[in-house]
Amino acid sequence: MKPDCPAESPGNEWIFFSTDERSTRYSKTMSYQGLRRSVILSAFILLPAVVGFSGDGRAIWSKNPNFSPVNESQLFLYDTFPKNFFWGVGTGAFQVEGNWKTDGKGPSIWDHFIQTHLKDVNSTDNSSDSYNFLEKDLEALDFIGVSFYQFSISWPRLFPDGTVAVANAKGLQHYNTLLDALVLRNIEPIVTLYHWDLPLALQEKYGGWKNETMIDIFNDYATYCFQMFGDRVKYWITIHNPYLVAWHGYGTGMHAPGEKGNLAAVYTVGHNMIKAHSKVWHNYNTNFRPHQKGWLSITLGSHWIEPNRSENTMDTLKCQQSMVSVLGWFANPIHGDGDYPEIMKQKLLSILPLFSDSEKNQVRGTADFFAFSFGPNNFKPQNTMAKMGQVVSLNLRKVLNWIKLEYGNPRILITENGWFTDSHVKTEDTTAIYMMKNFLNQVLQAIKFDEIQVFGYTAWSLLDGFEWQDAYTMRRGLFYVDLNSEQKERKPKSSAHYYKQIIQENGFTFRESTPDVQGQFPCDFSWGVTESVLKPELAASSPQFKDPHLYVWNVTGNRLLHRVEGVRLKTRPAQCTDFVSVKKQLEMLTRMKVTHYRFALDWPSILPTGNLSSVNRQVLRYYRCVVSEGLKLNISPMVTLYYPTQARLGLPTPLLQSGGWLNPATIEAFQDYAGLCFRELGDLVKLWITINEPNRLSDVYSHTSNDTYRAAHNLLMAHVRVWHLYDRQYRPAQLGALSLSLHSDWAEPADPFVDSHLRAAERFLQFEIAWFAEPLFGSGDYPAAMREYIAAKRRQGLSRSALPQFTAEERRQVRGAADFFALNHFTTRLVMHARPPAGRADADRDVQLLQDITCLSSPSRLAVLPWGQRKVLRWIRRNYGDLDVYITASGVDDPSLENDELRKYYLEKYVQEALKANLIDKVKIKGYYAFKLTEEKSKSRFGFFTSDFKAKSSVLFYNQLIRNNGFPSEHSGPGCSQNQHTECVVCLFLVQKKPLIFFGCCFFSTLILLLSIIIFHKRKRRKLWKAKNFQHIPLKKGQKRVLS
Repeated sequence: MKPDCPAESPGNEWIFFSTDERSTRYSKTMSYQGLRRSVILSAFILLPAVVGFSGDGRAIWSKNPNFSPVNESQLFLYDTFPKNFFWGVGTGAFQVEGNWKTDGKGPSIWDHFIQTHLKDVNSTDNSSDSYNFLEKDLEALDFIGVSFYQFSISWPRLFPDGTVAVANAKGLQHYNTLLDALVLRNIEPIVTLYHWDLPLALQEKYGGWKNETMIDIFNDYATYCFQMFGDRVKYWITIHNPYLVAWHGYGTGMHAPGEKGNLAAVYTVGHNMIKAHSKVWHNYNTNFRPHQKGWLSITLGSHWIEPNRSENTMDTLKCQQSMVSVLGWFANPIHGDGDYPEIMKQKLLSILPLFSDSEKNQVRGTADFFAFSFGPNNFKPQNTMAKMGQVVSLNLRKVLNWIKLEYGNPRILITENGWFTDSHVKTEDTTAIYMMKNFLNQVLQAIKFDEIQVFGYTAWSLLDGFEWQDAYTMRRGLFYVDLNSEQKERKPKSSAHYYKQIIQENGFTFRESTPDVQGQFPCDFSWGVTESVLKPELAASSPQFKDPHLYVWNVTGNRLLHRVEGVRLKTRPAQCTDFVSVKKQLEMLTRMKVTHYRFALDWPSILPTGNLSSVNRQVLRYYRCVVSEGLKLNISPMVTLYYPTQARLGLPTPLLQSGGWLNPATIEAFQDYAGLCFRELGDLVKLWITINEPNRLSDVYSHTSNDTYRAAHNLLMAHVRVWHLYDRQYRPAQLGALSLSLHSDWAEPADPFVDSHLRAAERFLQFEIAWFAEPLFGSGDYPAAMREYIAAKRRQGLSRSALPQFTAEERRQVRGAADFFALNHFTTRLVMHARPPAGRADADRDVQLLQDITCLSSPSRLAVLPWGQRKVLRWIRRNYGDLDVYITASGVDDPSLENDELRKYYLEKYVQEALKANLIDKVKIKGYYAFKLTEEKSKSRFGFFTSDFKAKSSVLFYNQLIRNNGFPSEHSGPGCSQNQHTECVVCLFLVQKKPLIFFGCCFFSTLILLLSIIIFHKRKRRKLWKAKNFQHIPLKKGQKRVLS
């Protein structure tokens, strides 16, 4: 399976994956009556939180304040399951057997329920007919390679009236044949005694599970099965998901027998099933286990739920109540202390049956392992579980941890897991692949990181069949079955191929990338940072150095400056450092320690009218200051002439009003603009990008597909004209290089088992990258694959699109009109074949994108898949030869304002893949430019610096990568250090803090001068004082007074 990251399901109205939490929300709504019933029934369960819950399950919702998004325990885990892990599939007898009236089978409550409640469904005769096509089921098992098969015995097929008398010989023969075939194939049978198909006679005679008589009747039935099949069966399940039997069968009325509204009956049914299970367990333990050596349990199902506010204690308590009311209802008596959870006893005292002390002892511990079901039946419809206003989630790992905390880390067999597809889906069940991948990896994480004792996994279901209240409107099988066909052929779906691969590898093998390498980039490698359009600062921030006038403040008390007439002061010439934004950029760039800085000019600011009649020289001076001041710090510029975005096309207003890029005159205007920039800045700039991501401008020119292709054609020709202009007039003197930068995300087939997805992935690359790359670096024309696909759609009447044609002269001019391949790479896309509505250019691709929630992703849903970068670099080399390549933008949005760990992880992994491409694949990568320098307010946080210029921790991390020039080994030599400029820390400080240093020097000079004057005057006064006092001292005879 190539995509190593589950995908958002297109057209699946039940699931939507959010980014910050892997949750499931529902778009379908219940009817008013259904919602009202749900509220009434839930009122007895959804009660105020109280203390005294059993176990420690609440701890699972406690969030670590130091949680890291790139913690190893949270990332997709590439590892294997334990050596003897149990791999299996499951089915329910009523869902797949069919033939409900043949060979002596009696009717079940579900046969009656279909006739009375599901009137659009005739019967289950349209099921997969496993009763007659058993051999085909066995072949399906062989194909997957499972180690066990979990199936249920149809109680009314063995005993048509439910009571154990003379068994139906045909039914007995069917199950003996199945068991013998499984043993012959070395496939372990796991047999469920009751999967909801109660004999109708027992319902009509006793009221079904409401009657305590059912306990003994069920025990008799189980005893017969132990006697007849126990020699070949080592794993028994008494009842499958009793919660749904009680809740939907006797509460909501959505399951057979269809009773509703009687809460007392709901809890009586649950009570009787617990006692029936415990009686069968003791029966097996006493009478059969000693010689059959088997194990027995009961399958319990549940949902999972997350608090709306993780820090809110009340929300956490509500989540605990929700789990206790569903899973704890049955798990606490059987796996816990033998009694119902305390919260249920307190709030349901009038309707909840009570266990006597002897019954508690009888019930407690009656399971040899924890059999757990986690699938769509536990989540939908909405009144299945008690949500209590919290967020439903598909986090299997967390619910396994909850079971561990609540019930003492039992051995767990997952007896049902999987998802569903719509009924129209045949073998291409791409969504199911990613759901399975998500669930299985969560199980693996639970085993490896949380030490949870999961020993087996059941993928549900082997075959398409009857899906209870949804009948045949959804499918859950690994094998597709045309339910209306006669032969009911089993066709493996993509999920069957994927599950087979998982079983063969016993887990997840990372085959997308080689291990990390140690090494360094070439010594002339460009380590850069990218900024988008650099808005010019039109006025210098230090006018006091240019204004020759003298001012006096607050002369009249109005706190204003008043000019002193007739006085002129000496001024100095304007300097680049007068621009505050230039100084800020220089400070950030020096902290980044980059060798190159990529930024974009603002075309409308330089040429407001769109032509050379009005040139804003102040703007050009500003950009020249940015370049020249950077060069003083050994930071070379890569300048982008035109940087359009979806929000802002970036054209001068007159050009925009005249049609923008749909007007060929814009080509001439762009050429004039580029020539001006070359003249004004070209002596300082050696690397030019004409247009940033012209292949994404289709998002703007999307009125019709032909508009898109025409605008793209004009963009390409504008670049070509500018390249030839530079090559002819400016390159000989300026010695620079010029290209355009293409958005170049990699594409993987969402479903690698489907040929149409493989073709869609290559088609995505042709329409996305080769659209511009093939004319420039290849044939001089648009890709043949692109032309042929669009032409084929035109012939079929599916498209009106037509790519523009190049003349022979234009092809000659276009081919080779780029000096290097510049790409912006951010992520890898999962694509599938789909036919969107016609009209837009992207409809010509017949491609739909999917999101894989097992991938590490950013808030803007960019999947972090580093190996995709190396693949796209290899694809470029394979298709266009040994070119110089610059990665001109690569980055991820990280919500953190300080410790941006996601960005550091991204940088490390993506630079590592670039190094592999350079060292192993021999791609001539000349530079890596991280995106971007600063973030913008109210937008995705891609910046190394916040909008108020505060550095994040990724700055130091990127420094280290640059200092090491990659990933040197411990024993590597000095590398390029002897050729590199040795940074003068003191010089850097002096440049950055020039105004502060000047002020400090003035201050200390003044201070020293004042101190000198004070000392001088003190000494003078001391001498005068001494002279004065000496006048009063009498002299000896013969001495004279000497005055200084």
